[in-house]
Amino acid sequence: MKEQVNATRDQIENFKSSVLWHDIVEELEAWKEGFSMELDSVVDDATDNNPSTASVLMHIGDLNGRKKAVNYMLGIPDLFLSILEDKKDDTRRKRTD
Repeated sequence: MKEQVNATRDQIENFKSSVLWHDIVEELEAWKEGFSMELDSVVDDATDNNPSTASVLMHIGDLNGRKKAVNYMLGIPDLFLSILEDKKDDTRRKRTD
Protein backbone atom coordinates (compact mmCIF):
# COMPACT_ATOMS: atom_id res chain seq x y z
CA MET A 1 0.00 0.00 0.00
CA LYS A 2 1.39 3.39 -1.01
CA GLU A 3 1.58 6.09 1.66
CA GLN A 4 -0.69 9.04 1.08
CA VAL A 5 -0.48 12.45 2.70
CA ASN A 6 -3.31 14.85 1.95
CA ALA A 7 -1.84 17.85 3.76
CA THR A 8 0.48 20.26 2.00
CA ARG A 9 4.09 20.83 2.99
CA ASP A 10 3.17 24.28 4.33
CA GLN A 11 0.32 22.85 6.41
CA ILE A 12 2.62 20.28 7.98
CA GLU A 13 5.34 22.83 8.67
CA ASN A 14 2.78 25.20 10.21
CA PHE A 15 1.49 22.35 12.36
CA LYS A 16 5.03 21.52 13.52
CA SER A 17 5.48 25.11 14.68
CA SER A 18 2.03 25.34 16.27
CA VAL A 19 1.20 25.57 19.95
CA LEU A 20 -0.92 22.43 19.57
CA TRP A 21 2.02 20.34 18.32
CA HIS A 22 4.21 21.80 21.06
CA ASP A 23 1.61 20.70 23.64
CA ILE A 24 1.42 17.22 22.09
CA VAL A 25 5.21 16.90 22.14
CA GLU A 26 5.35 17.95 25.80
CA GLU A 27 2.71 15.37 26.71
CA LEU A 28 4.43 12.58 24.80
CA GLU A 29 7.79 13.48 26.35
CA ALA A 30 6.12 13.27 29.77
CA TRP A 31 4.89 9.78 28.83
CA LYS A 32 8.44 8.76 27.91
CA GLU A 33 9.70 10.10 31.21
CA GLY A 34 7.05 8.06 33.01
CA PHE A 35 8.09 4.95 31.08
CA SER A 36 11.71 5.56 32.12
CA MET A 37 10.67 5.92 35.75
CA GLU A 38 8.69 2.69 35.48
CA LEU A 39 11.71 0.96 33.92
CA ASP A 40 13.89 2.21 36.77
CA SER A 41 11.51 0.63 39.27
CA VAL A 42 11.44 -2.82 37.63
CA VAL A 43 14.34 -4.14 39.74
CA ASP A 44 12.91 -2.83 43.01
CA ASP A 45 9.50 -4.25 42.15
CA ALA A 46 11.09 -7.59 41.27
CA THR A 47 12.76 -7.68 44.68
CA ASP A 48 9.45 -7.04 46.44
CA ASN A 49 7.16 -9.19 44.28
CA ASN A 50 9.51 -11.96 43.11
CA PRO A 51 8.09 -12.22 39.55
CA SER A 52 9.38 -14.76 37.06
CA THR A 53 12.25 -13.85 34.77
CA ALA A 54 9.86 -14.05 31.82
CA SER A 55 7.50 -11.61 33.50
CA VAL A 56 10.30 -9.13 34.14
CA LEU A 57 11.56 -9.42 30.56
CA MET A 58 8.04 -8.98 29.18
CA HIS A 59 7.60 -5.84 31.30
CA ILE A 60 10.91 -4.43 30.05
CA GLY A 61 9.95 -5.29 26.48
CA ASP A 62 6.57 -3.64 26.95
CA LEU A 63 8.22 -0.44 28.18
CA ASN A 64 10.65 -0.50 25.27
CA GLY A 65 7.75 -0.89 22.83
CA ARG A 66 5.90 2.02 24.41
CA LYS A 67 8.96 4.27 24.06
CA LYS A 68 9.35 3.26 20.42
CA ALA A 69 5.68 3.99 19.74
CA VAL A 70 5.97 7.45 21.29
CA ASN A 71 9.14 8.17 19.31
CA TYR A 72 7.29 7.14 16.15
CA MET A 73 4.40 9.48 16.98
CA LEU A 74 6.84 12.33 17.59
CA GLY A 75 8.30 11.72 14.13
CA ILE A 76 5.03 11.60 12.20
CA PRO A 77 5.17 15.20 10.91
CA ASP A 78 8.69 14.62 9.59
CA LEU A 79 7.58 11.30 8.11
CA PHE A 80 4.78 13.10 6.27
CA LEU A 81 7.26 15.68 4.96
CA SER A 82 9.51 12.86 3.78
CA ILE A 83 6.62 11.17 1.98
CA LEU A 84 5.75 14.44 0.23
CA GLU A 85 9.40 14.90 -0.77
CA ASP A 86 9.53 11.34 -2.14
CA LYS A 87 6.37 11.99 -4.18
CA LYS A 88 7.91 15.16 -5.55
CA ASP A 89 11.04 13.22 -6.55
CA ASP A 90 8.90 10.47 -8.13
CA THR A 91 7.04 13.08 -10.18
CA ARG A 92 10.35 14.55 -11.38
CA ARG A 93 11.66 11.10 -12.35
CA LYS A 94 8.49 10.27 -14.27
CA ARG A 95 8.82 13.51 -16.25
CA THR A 96 12.41 12.67 -17.24
CA ASP A 97 11.67 9.04 -18.18
